[in-house]
Amino acid sequence: MLTQVQTPASPPMPLLEARGLVKQFGDLRANDNVNIAIYPGEVHAILGENGAGKSTLMKMLYGFYQPTSGQIFLNGQPTTINSPQDGRRLGIGMVFQNFTLIPALTVIENVALFLPDLRAVFSQKEIEQRIKEASAKYDLHVDPRAIVGELSMGEQQKVEILKIILAGARVLIFDEPTSVLAPHEVGGLFQVFNKLRADGYAILFITHKMPEVMAVADRITVLRRGRIVETMPVAGATETELVTMLLGAAPPEAARITQTRDTTGQTPLLIFDRITVPDEQTKVGLKEVTFQVFPGEIVGVAGVSGNGQQTLIEAALGLRPHTAGTIHLMGENVANWPVEKKLQAGLGCIPEDPLLMGAVPGMRVYENMILGEQHKYADQGGLSMNWKRVRDKATQFLNSTFISSAPRLEVMVETLSGGNLQRVIIAREVGRQPKLLIAYYVARGLDISNAEAARRLLLKHREQGMGILLISEDLDELFALSDRLLVMHHGHIVGTFRPQETTAHDVGILMTGGTITHA
Repeated sequence: MLTQVQTPASPPMPLLEARGLVKQFGDLRANDNVNIAIYPGEVHAILGENGAGKSTLMKMLYGFYQPTSGQIFLNGQPTTINSPQDGRRLGIGMVFQNFTLIPALTVIENVALFLPDLRAVFSQKEIEQRIKEASAKYDLHVDPRAIVGELSMGEQQKVEILKIILAGARVLIFDEPTSVLAPHEVGGLFQVFNKLRADGYAILFITHKMPEVMAVADRITVLRRGRIVETMPVAGATETELVTMLLGAAPPEAARITQTRDTTGQTPLLIFDRITVPDEQTKVGLKEVTFQVFPGEIVGVAGVSGNGQQTLIEAALGLRPHTAGTIHLMGENVANWPVEKKLQAGLGCIPEDPLLMGAVPGMRVYENMILGEQHKYADQGGLSMNWKRVRDKATQFLNSTFISSAPRLEVMVETLSGGNLQRVIIAREVGRQPKLLIAYYVARGLDISNAEAARRLLLKHREQGMGILLISEDLDELFALSDRLLVMHHGHIVGTFRPQETTAHDVGILMTGGTITHA
């Protein structure tokens, strides 16, 4: 009697694979000999610091960039992806951080425009049915006839996913998909991932949030300085191990408030009293917003992007007039004050967009470092500038504030990476020693070490009596740094808490227009 010999099963073939990918931009090698394989039915997380090469790699896989050298394989066959249109035709879809939807059109119309088989005259009912079927199958429920611009950010993200699925993608690339979601919405997205994975889709998931990786990924690839450090299964990996791989060193201690302040009897540095700012374009604006910021405290502002946070900053600076209510700065009604006078009175600002609102393109780094304080470095009655003193001061503060070496002072500011530009703006604004600092997502663009350095800097100046209004999309950051927490939704303050009095889940419910109910 013959016994049958069991041959081992062949390993599955990657749906998408990169071998030896190199991408060179001038002297910068953004990706260096990258090898990665993506399999059907898996969620593959891509971890890396800002500038590690994550986005460059994804854009090569999608066809936005072409490799300098190396090869891409699809279903085991070498392929060339010359454009995103090629990528979509080959079954690769990408959901960017900034959505590519047309706000004035309906969900049906946005999906239709992305379909490869769209006819000159198409049936809205047919596309609506396809949307409903995919929505039900993958928990992507959204009204097909809704105007996209009227949907929440979470609903718009669902439209983006539906769009690429119905266009035939089997490899789905997500670039920081949770950055626009409230905490309770993240779990919903991961349920979508689970259903897609079960149906054989390959999901590439770029993130910097370790708990999310541990919650949803099957495998993890860590990138550092354009190279792959390691690819491993999530089973057995630890957050500390992953952060060490990202940094090449042990992770820094997280900055956190250890003791809240008693502001009883103090005069507020900033008072918003029933401030209303209309906004005809976004229909959000501000609606009877009231809050105070005292010396020596950090007031955090939580909200899904686009719910009035930017308008709040512009109103405080005087860039947007208010039609009702009063604003007091350092005890003075500032209704008719120009921005310059507010800055001279002790107001500082780290804006949402550091290049657009915080720097002057066409000027060097050291020139940008003294904006608003040029008179302090003027000689001969203002006829000349002491540029050596400017450079010395800029170098001193940049090097003493952050972990890695300072950006070069002689380069044009617009040539800096996002992280280096953020460091310049933080160093300048905090270095001016304002009484009140408005900071919009202070860690934006910074690597882990420098992000913690920036947070420790805020805590240091809080201890010295600076009042800080901190707007952030990172609830972990807000809970760690805030004495008080304001929650915004659609231009309203819908909740005010001390962090220890609430939870991220409850804050997330309020951020998305829900109501907290406790048994």
